[in-house]
Amino acid sequence: MQKITATKSQKMLFPRKINIFVDLFCGGGDVSINTRASHIYANDINYHVIDIMKTIQSMPITEVLKYIDDTIRRWNLSKDSKENYLHFRDYYNSSNRNPLDLYVLMCYSFNFQFRFNSKHEFNNPFGQNRSHFSANMRSNLVAFSQQIKDIVFSSLDFREFDFSFLKNGDMVYADPPYLLSCGSYNDGKRGFRGWTVDDDLKLMEILQRLHERGVHFALSNVVEHKGSRHHFLENWVERNRFVMHDIGVDYNNCNYQNKNKNAVTREVVVTNYLET
Repeated sequence: MQKITATKSQKMLFPRKINIFVDLFCGGGDVSINTRASHIYANDINYHVIDIMKTIQSMPITEVLKYIDDTIRRWNLSKDSKENYLHFRDYYNSSNRNPLDLYVLMCYSFNFQFRFNSKHEFNNPFGQNRSHFSANMRSNLVAFSQQIKDIVFSSLDFREFDFSFLKNGDMVYADPPYLLSCGSYNDGKRGFRGWTVDDDLKLMEILQRLHERGVHFALSNVVEHKGSRHHFLENWVERNRFVMHDIGVDYNNCNYQNKNKNAVTREVVVTNYLET
C-alpha cells in the first residue's frame, strides 16, 4: 500500500483561516505548499529530503537547474542508462552527499522514491525506461522553488518539535507512517527506524495536549487494512469525541506487490474540530 497525501478531500477538511501551520511529517512538502496560512513550518525526520528543500530554497532557481543539467550531462544519465545511474549512486554514497545530487538520483530512480539502507546509503533501484528529469519535472521544480520560499524547514523527530509557540488559530497536520500499512515509506527505514504502536500513542498524546490548548489538528491514518483494525486510534477518537472523516482513496493499484486486490483499506482524517 502506498500512502497518498495532499488529496483534495484532505485539503477541504482544513480550516479556512490558519495563522501558523505545522506540517509535522511533511515528506516532500505537498501539503505545505498547498495550504494557505500566514506562517508555515514543515518538519520531517528524514533530513535528506529536508536538506534538498533547504538547498533549493537557498539558491536561485537558475543555479539549481544549471547544477542539475551539468550533473546529468557529466554522468550521462538517461532513462535507459542503468549502469551510469549505478555509478552515480555509488559516487553519491561515497562522497559528501550533496543534496542536489540526491535529487538527481531520485529523478532517475524507481518510482521516484527515496530509500536508504541501514548504513544511510541511498539504495533505490534504477527506474528503467520511465524515470528521468523530464520537462514536466523541470517546470514543477521551478514552481516548487517559489512555493517554498517562506517556509521554515526542520528535520526533527516529532517528539522533539517545539509546539510551545502555537495558540488559538494555529494548526498542526500529522501524516505519520501508517501502523497497519506495508508501504515503502514504512519499511523500517523512514527516518532510519520503524514506526511502532508506542510512536502512535505518543503522537496521540501530543495532539491531545494541543487540543487542550485550543490548537487545531488533523491526523491522517488508516483504521482498517487487510482485515486488521487500528483499535488504539478508534478508541482514542471515541474517548475524546474527535471527528473521524473517511477519505475515499482506492489503493488497489498502488502497490504492484499487493496480491489481494479486494482487501479493504479505510483511510481517515481525524480532526478536533467540525466546522472548517
